[in-house]
Amino acid sequence: MTADGRASLDDIRAFHAKMMAAASNSTDERLEQAFRLVRREAFMGPGPWQIVVNRRHLETPSDDPAFLYQNVLVCLDRSKGINNGEPFLHAAFLGAVAPKPGETVIQIGTGTGYYTALLSTLVTPGGHVHAVEIDETLANRTRENLASFEGISVIHGDATSAELPAADLIYVNAGVVAPPISWLQALRPEGRIIVPWQASDRIGLAVLITRTEHGYSARALMPAWFIPCIGASDPEQCSKVPTVGGARSIRSVWLTQDRSPDETAVAIYRDLWFSNADVPQG
Repeated sequence: MTADGRASLDDIRAFHAKMMAAASNSTDERLEQAFRLVRREAFMGPGPWQIVVNRRHLETPSDDPAFLYQNVLVCLDRSKGINNGEPFLHAAFLGAVAPKPGETVIQIGTGTGYYTALLSTLVTPGGHVHAVEIDETLANRTRENLASFEGISVIHGDATSAELPAADLIYVNAGVVAPPISWLQALRPEGRIIVPWQASDRIGLAVLITRTEHGYSARALMPAWFIPCIGASDPEQCSKVPTVGGARSIRSVWLTQDRSPDETAVAIYRDLWFSNADVPQG
């Protein structure tokens, strides 16, 4: 508390971290610690900031960082529709994928590096984050913002066509019609990918895909809408568009080269398809 009894910025940040831990639906105490330690204002540029609400931009009354510790989108590049995502949603993502110390992470779409920093904190010690950003200006900002962090490589490039290293976790910050198969193939055994699946104008779902011994299990989590991922947002690659109910029913993903679509297919793309049947156990 300050001398006049008001909450200090440290108090506000600590309460924000508690809210994020609750939003994560995780028992991992490190999530609260990460949100408390990583300062959001360090990645947003100088204030006042543009807060995005129902596609409207509202300027904060001042450059007081307290305005950033809410569940709000913060505009990074208005001309391109790029924002720093809602903390509650990303807390839920992080809770779902459960980053662990020592893991290798690929982050696709860095913005200015705030969630990159959180991922790095969660895989420390011994982990590494390969942060891939297609926009050169944002990649440079991310690199500058993360200069004091260890175990992070910031790469300016197209993650849909680049050769990716083997990873335990792929964290996608852009909406895809279907994930490139190179992303799935980069996963190590028990590796996870969380991706905003924007299968149609009516479907925007966070999907968690896990590589198992016999295939890729999948489940839809919560609604999620992101800026489209360049190179992975072509609707022409889809030969069967899922219904809303079908999209929510997914249980597995198959590479077409490994298995042809069958009667369980709810969405079919050029290189992969989603099924409402579980991956066989043996």
